[in-house]
Parts: sequence; structure tokens; C-alpha cells
Amino acid sequence: MLDNTSSPTASRPSALPKLPKAPSGIEGLDEITEGGLPLGRPTLICGSAGCGKTLMGIEFLVRGIQDYNEPGVLMTFEESAAELAANVTSLGFDLPQLQAEKKLRIDQVHVDRSEIEETGEYDLEGLFIRLGHAIDSIGAKRVVLDTIEALFSGFPNEGVLRSEIRRLFRWLKDKGVTTVITAERGEGTLTRQGLEEYVSDCVILLDNRVIDQITTRRLRIVKYRGSTHGTNEYPYLIMESGISVLPVTSLQLNHEVSDTIVSSGIPALDEMFGRRGFYKGSSVLITGTAGTAKTTLAATFAAEICRTHGRCLFLAFEESPQQLVRNMQSVSINLAPYLENGQLLIEATRPTLNGLERHLVSIHKLIREFRPDAVVIDPISNLISVGNLSEVKSMLIRLIDFLKVNNITALFTSLISGRNIQQEMTEEGVSSLVDTWISVRDLEGIGERNRGISILKSRGMSHSNKVREFLVTEQGIHLLDVVIGPGGIVTGAGRLTQQLQEQAQLMAAQQELERKDRELERRRRVLEATIGNLRTEFESVEEELRQINHEEMARQQALTEGKAQFTQPLPLQRPNESQQN
Repeated sequence: MLDNTSSPTASRPSALPKLPKAPSGIEGLDEITEGGLPLGRPTLICGSAGCGKTLMGIEFLVRGIQDYNEPGVLMTFEESAAELAANVTSLGFDLPQLQAEKKLRIDQVHVDRSEIEETGEYDLEGLFIRLGHAIDSIGAKRVVLDTIEALFSGFPNEGVLRSEIRRLFRWLKDKGVTTVITAERGEGTLTRQGLEEYVSDCVILLDNRVIDQITTRRLRIVKYRGSTHGTNEYPYLIMESGISVLPVTSLQLNHEVSDTIVSSGIPALDEMFGRRGFYKGSSVLITGTAGTAKTTLAATFAAEICRTHGRCLFLAFEESPQQLVRNMQSVSINLAPYLENGQLLIEATRPTLNGLERHLVSIHKLIREFRPDAVVIDPISNLISVGNLSEVKSMLIRLIDFLKVNNITALFTSLISGRNIQQEMTEEGVSSLVDTWISVRDLEGIGERNRGISILKSRGMSHSNKVREFLVTEQGIHLLDVVIGPGGIVTGAGRLTQQLQEQAQLMAAQQELERKDRELERRRRVLEATIGNLRTEFESVEEELRQINHEEMARQQALTEGKAQFTQPLPLQRPNESQQN
């Protein structure tokens, strides 16, 4: 009977342990292997001559010693210890010093085929004893065998060969050391024998190819038992500091974002954005045909970054630093002070000097050393001369992601060719990847050519949809107000004609308004005069009525007084008085 009171999650198994891994310390390799090489297991690195197999094995040992305190053993079957030490000195690896510190053991094993033919016997027992002693003498955790072809060249019997290879790999696993074994590429197989890749727990294939006279190195993880991993081909470089693998699809879109606004250096252009500028850490693309002031816009942005106490890295693919500084002075953009105080760094090279991967690694190195707040690349369209469109796009994707992760504002310029300047895609195909896309174009009129600027997109903020004409003057870039005529926006001489017509219409309207004001004033005076006459007549009538009223009141008073006299009785006389009279 089932226990209904039990939790449904109680019967779920706990999370299974992941395969333990040993970080290689090689830049980019641990990212695509998701942690490093299989711990305590053999890894096969195979490839043709010149692809860096030995170097990758040595760097695996050196990084393990320096970064993870894991001593290592290098057993070589071709080069001596002195030759290996001299070969990697240019990369900053001091093998004799590591040997003196008892952290590295280099053992050269010489295999002579003639001696094998004389005795008729050959097995790996001596190798096991020798390698085991080297491992135990320094407590090694890492082992490199370079190269395995020399070791197995004395086995004519394929059955014996397969058995001995399996025995070697099993012995290495039993010792518990993380091992890197290098092997040469075979015809139609990964290795000469075609057996090592089947018994290895991890197989890394290195390739060195030449396409259109450009050398490119590629790395691919063929298999990795017990672990997921990147399955694409990844370009890698051998730099002054070692090997650098450049992963593509393993990058994660989980970087932080900023709400800080960065100005373009042109106030009128900033007003076309809802937030008055670009977001810090965003990517901005300026596209246009030749002569549309893309470089001037980029230099204005760089100068604004420096003016606000920031640092800017300017990568120029068409002009030297001196030429760029001189040309920008003609439009009042003075970059020289920022170069002198270290706020601005201009790196000018031809794209064909290096391959795309070399350019990308160089940019990464410059950014780590200079630590800029903004990066300007002018123009990215020149990179097409180094690789095809897909390779350029892949390189730019990695660069944009790297800049976003480091919260660095990026501004790219790109040349658009052809007559269709309204096209929605750039040749590099990065217009959909950037956050802000600004288009500069030629506005052709009757007998003249003008420049226009518009914002095609700006992620995260509103923006103007107008095409504004702008001028490149001795005081810099000046955006003109939009003038709309009967047929739409007008520029250049049409703008002047439209403005003159508007001024004439405004003057005529003003004159008509003044005429109406004068007519109104005349009517007002006539009305006031009429009102004055009516007031005078009214006063006369009022005075006459007042006089009549006064006379009537006087007559009435006199009549009243007369009536009073007539109605008053006469006084009586005494008799005596009358007689006396």
C-alpha cells in the first residue's frame, strides 16, 4: 500500500555529482570546457605541425604550477629540456626556475628504432617506472607526454599497439594524474595511429589553416566523456603571454546595465533622444556613405568623453593619429591635450596587419591595460578585407559582448556602399546587434549635396523620427532646424528659398496686420468722435431740461406764494381809531 502522507519530493534522488575537472588556466579554454580538463584522466591534444600542441601542453603545466599549486611532469620524446625551455622563454615561461623550485620535472626519453629492431622486444614497463618515479619525486598532479607517435613507432603489430596504448592510459588513470598527451594528425584520422582518440576521455583538435593568404588557428573539442562542452570551432591565438582561445557561443547574456546617460558631444543630437544621449555601456553604430562626417561624429564623441574626465580608446583603421588630430582641429575638435594627459589613446593600424582574432585579442589587451570608459572603432567595414562577412560578424559579436560585460560604451562607424542608403542592413550584419543606430546620408538637391542625420533605432528610449540636416563648420557639427516645404523636408538652397518665402509671407502678413491695426485705430477715433458729439448733444439737452425744470419750479413757487397772499385775511380796525382819522 502506498503512503499517501509522504511528500512527492521525498523519493526524488539528490543531485548527482558533477565530473571533477582540473582548470587548465588557458584563457578561454576553461570556458568552453565548462571548468577545465577531466581531473585524473588523460586528454588528447592532436593536430598538424605548427598548431601549438606542445605549447598548449607546457602552458597547462605552467598555469597549474603558478595558479593552482599543482606540480607537473613533462616527458618529451623529441626535444630536449634545454630546447623546450628556450622555445617558451619568449612567452614568459621560466622552466629552469620551476625545475629549481622542484615544481616541474622535465624528462627526455630517447626512442631509437634501430635498437628496437635489434632486440626484437619493446614494451612500456621501463616508461612506467621512469614516469612513476618522476611523478613521485615532486608529487606531481599534472603530466604531459609530448608526442606519443615517437613512443609507439616501435610497435609493428596493431594488436600489440592497441593493447599498449590502452595499458598506458589505464596506468595514467590509476596514478590519478591529470594528463595531456599530444599527437600528430593522421590521414583521415585524428592521430597517426587512429587509436588514441578512442581511449582518451577528452579529445581536443587543433587546426592551422590558410584562407585567402590569412593564417587562422581553430580549436574544437571532439569529445568529452561525462561533461557537456562547446562543440563549435573556436579561434585561438599564440600571444606573447601564451595561448588565448576566443569562445563564441559560450558567452552568456547576463551582464549588468546602467541608467547613466553619456552625451554624444552634440547638444542638438542629444535632444533627438528621449534621454538626451546614449546609455553608458551601450553600443552605437553610425553608418553612412563616404564623406558624410562619420569620423567627425566619432571624434566629437571621443572628445566629449575626455572632456567629462573619462578615458577613450580610439581605434583608427584609415588615418594615422597625427592625421586624425590635424583633421579634427579644422572643425574645432582639439584632441591633442587629451592625448598628452593620457585620457585618449589612438591606435592606428591597417586591418590587414593582423587576422580578425589577432585584432580581437589586441583590443582585449588594450582595454585591460588602458581601462577606457568608451571605445571608438573607425570604421568596422574595413575588417571585411581581413575575413568574410560571417567571420567579421562573429568577431564583432564577441567584441560587443566583451564591452557590454565591462560596461564600456562603444561607438562604431561603418561605410555603406551603393546608392541604396535606405537599406536596413549593414555589410557586417551588426545593425541588429547594436543598441543605437544612427544613419548619416547625402541629401542631394538641385546642383548641390547636403548631409542629413537620423536615428533608426535606440533601445530603451524614445527618439526623433526626423531627418535633420547638419553642417560641418569650423566650430564643429551644427544641426539645422527642420524646414518642411510642400514636398516635405527641404535642405540647402531649397531651405534658403523656403526661408525667404516664409519671411516674405511673414512680412506680408505683418503688413496686413499693421494695416488692419491702422484701420481699427481710425474707426476707433471716428467712434470716439461720434461718442463725443452725442455726449455734447446730450449735455445740451440735459442743460435745457434742467433750465426748464428750474424755471418751472420757480413759477410754481411764485404761484404758491401769490395764492398764499390772496388767501390771507385783512386786519380789523378799532372804532376810535377810525373816528379819529
